[in-house]
Amino acid sequence: MSELVKVVVDAMGGDNAPQEPVKGAVDALKESEGFFIYLTGIKETVEKELAKYQYPKDRLEVVGATEVIETSEPPVAAIRTKKDSSIVVGQTMVRKQQADAFVSSGSTGAVLVGGQVIVGRIKGVERAPLAPLIPTAKGKSLLIDCGANVDARSSHLVQFAQMGSIYMENVLGVKKPRVAIVNIGAEEEKGNALVKETFPLLKECPGIHFIGSIEARDIPAGYADVVVCEAFVGNVILKLYEGVGATLISQIKKSMTSSPRSKIGALLVKPALKSTLKTFDISDYGGAPLLGLKGLVVKTHGSASANEIKNAIFQCRQFKEQNIAEKIKEHIAQ
Repeated sequence: MSELVKVVVDAMGGDNAPQEPVKGAVDALKESEGFFIYLTGIKETVEKELAKYQYPKDRLEVVGATEVIETSEPPVAAIRTKKDSSIVVGQTMVRKQQADAFVSSGSTGAVLVGGQVIVGRIKGVERAPLAPLIPTAKGKSLLIDCGANVDARSSHLVQFAQMGSIYMENVLGVKKPRVAIVNIGAEEEKGNALVKETFPLLKECPGIHFIGSIEARDIPAGYADVVVCEAFVGNVILKLYEGVGATLISQIKKSMTSSPRSKIGALLVKPALKSTLKTFDISDYGGAPLLGLKGLVVKTHGSASANEIKNAIFQCRQFKEQNIAEKIKEHIAQ
């Protein structure tokens, strides 16, 4: 049997804690024998939730943490003062190499700050970007950055492109992933100061397959495998993506049950429609890895379901098996 992938799950993080993080961890253990999971959080609370399930007890351990970082707290201050929080305890385990990865639905700011300060960036990496997978007509694209660096420089975006290419090629098996920078037009001379400065650097960057600019409307079509932008733009794209997707699904369901005739039609197309809509279910994509760190940190939605957390845990196995951190280290050091 191969070595177990050790994943720390923040049992106290997110809107649905501890129920969904605990269920996601249990589901992952049941589906695969390749994991050992640590649940960090208030021990009595976590153990009470675990008591609802049957699970392989030899592959799960509760690591006590007496504090919880709330989403309303200033992230830097929270990481500094709440040393016994589930986020700090979990990320410290990754830093000490007691675990391979940390998954949390908790405070995005605290997870990002902790990742940079506790786990630490790989030498040579200037900024660690959040990189979620998003559904497209051709499969999946990586949106990088979507929330970690709102005042990025051109050198940061070049590294985002490099790290995103490594991730897509090694984790998703995309050969020569197409890299594009988000812009307001296809022409090279368009864009704000950051885009205009970054564009020629990406053209000259070895080791990536840069295809130029991409407009927001072309992202869902899958024209690029790695979509590069700074975090403000990326976060707007991600939230709009999720909002439009949810609205379209809701409207389709509403229209298909609006009359007896449409209900009959719905029964006929239900299998195909269900399969299509499932490709746009964000929970099936897991979380957003914080790339460029010495260990893996994955951030899921604050409202993450057990399914999203389970899939984030499976992401961690791919990350470790493909040795992504080491490959980023080798590439950035060149």
